[in-house]
This record gives sequence, structure tokens and C-alpha cells, in this order.
Amino acid sequence: MAVPQEKLSWMYQTMYRIRRFEERLLEETAKGNAMGVAHTSDGEEACPTGICAHLTDADWISSTHRGHGHCIAKGLDTKGMMAEIFGRATGLCKGKGGSMHIADFSKGMLGANAIVGASIPLAVGAAFTAKYKETGGVAVAFFGDGATNQGVFHESVNLAAVFNLPVIFACENNGYAQSTSVEYAVPVKDIADRATSYAIPGVVVDGMDALAVYEAAGEAIARARAGEGPTLLEMKTYRYHGHFHADIPHTYRHQEEEDIWLAKDPIPAFEKTVGEQGLMAASEFESIRDAIEVEIDEAVQFALDSPMPDPEEVYTDVYVSYSNPVQGLR
Repeated sequence: MAVPQEKLSWMYQTMYRIRRFEERLLEETAKGNAMGVAHTSDGEEACPTGICAHLTDADWISSTHRGHGHCIAKGLDTKGMMAEIFGRATGLCKGKGGSMHIADFSKGMLGANAIVGASIPLAVGAAFTAKYKETGGVAVAFFGDGATNQGVFHESVNLAAVFNLPVIFACENNGYAQSTSVEYAVPVKDIADRATSYAIPGVVVDGMDALAVYEAAGEAIARARAGEGPTLLEMKTYRYHGHFHADIPHTYRHQEEEDIWLAKDPIPAFEKTVGEQGLMAASEFESIRDAIEVEIDEAVQFALDSPMPDPEEVYTDVYVSYSNPVQGLR
């Protein structure tokens, strides 16, 4: 699948923006500026980039606790994201969602989600809406390998297959569900093989290759838009840091393994492939990197300069259920 010139530039910008946003986030978290823990996805940038390159604001995605890359690839503002993670009133969710609950419906981002597998039914619901209203839109559920052992995954895929919904089940298989290896927890070699049980296509792709993801995602999304139903897309990838900022991955994985995956880093691999084909010049790569460095600096400063939420706003935009009207809120 040929990639338009402007799309190549966008893909490089997106991957580098994700990488630098998360690297800087780790620095700011260590300084105590970020609220809560930081789950970074550096190393996995090719996955959301290759998929979201085919989407518009009218399409929907749902994310995970490791969702900064999904947010950025879907077009969310990095200043608003950083302010949200810093717990500031100017954040995309007014500082109330934090890193694991960023959402922006104007961009088709249903939200990050701290519950394993909980992103999946949200995307199925969005896909059902798209089909019912005949919008032509598609939905993408991002989740990790660990989520495929949750009942909600199987229920959601089954429902999507039965209703022939325009949804892509995008599994970012980074080899570990926190510290549990996929070889230990999943009995099949390829998670994509599970698609057979639901009579939908299951596709395995190199998740470290943005162009390969772009091609596979393009085919799956085209099928969905054409009314041909869902696809399970498994992207073999790797997270370079631990499960969260304070996690020490060397307690459960070997340096030799990390070195193998570091050699497949999607950003220099993209530079090499595209550069050797004469599609982008070294000066263009450099210009993009310089601009993003400034952007991330400005995002951090914006967050630091922004006010904390007003305490009186604590219940605004917060929805709860009443288990007992007499007892009130619970």
C-alpha cells in the first residue's frame, strides 16, 4: 500500500512526538510534577501511528492505562494532555482524569481506561452506533495481550462478529501483562489465531514497523468501512520501560531480550527505510525533531503555569449512581 508523502511526514512526527512526550513525562514524574503513576509506551509508537493514520475525528478509538501514544496519534493536544497529567484545570479533563483517564470526544477519543480490557466494549458500542446511524465511521479498540484473557474480550469480539460491526480489535502484544509473559499466560503462539473462533480475520503484523502496521490497518479499516465486519489485528511490539515509571523490568526480563527489541526501534527504522527510498530527507527529519522538542517544552511549561482545579468544582462533571436514595451518595 503506497503511503502519500504528507502521510509519511505525519507518521514520523507522530512517532517522535509520542516518544518525546513520554520521555519528558518520565522526567517530570521523577520531579514530582505529574499526578499519580506514569505508564509509558515508548517502543510501541508504530502501532497507534500506523492505525490512526487512516482515521478521522469522526472515527472512534478506546484506549488503555498505557494510552498517551493513542491520544497523540488521534490528534489530542499535547499541552492539554500534559496539563491533565499534572492535575491542572486546563487539562483535557480539567485535571480530574489524569494519565489513565484522558479523553477528548471532539477527536474521537473515548478515553484511556485503567481497567484491563475495559476499552474493548466501548469501541464495540461506538461501532454499533456507527453502523446503526450509517455514519461510515469505524471504531478501534486498543488493548494489550493480557486483556485477551479477559471474558470481556471474548464477549465483545463475539458480539461484533454476530452484528458484523465496523470495529478493529488492535492488540498491542508487547510480551508482558505487567510482569507476566505472554508465553506463560496465552496457550496459542499468535493471539490473532483466536479470531478463528469468531469467524473474523486474524492478522499478525510487526508492531515495530510503522509502514507494516499502516498497510495491515488500512486493509482492516477498509473492510470495516465497506461493511465487511471486524478484524483482530495483533501487533508484536515491546515497551522499553517497565510497566510504570517505578517498575524495574529486569526483575522479570533479560537484558539480551531488551537489546534485541531495542535494535528494532521503530523510529530509526522508519528513518532508514524512508530515507533510503528518498521519500524524506535527513534535513526534514531534523526539522521535525527540533519543532517537537519546542512543542514538548511548551507543553510542560503550560502545565506548570496552569492553575490547580477549584475545590468547588470537585463534583462537577462527576457522575455517580444512587444505590439507595435514602442514604444518598455512596
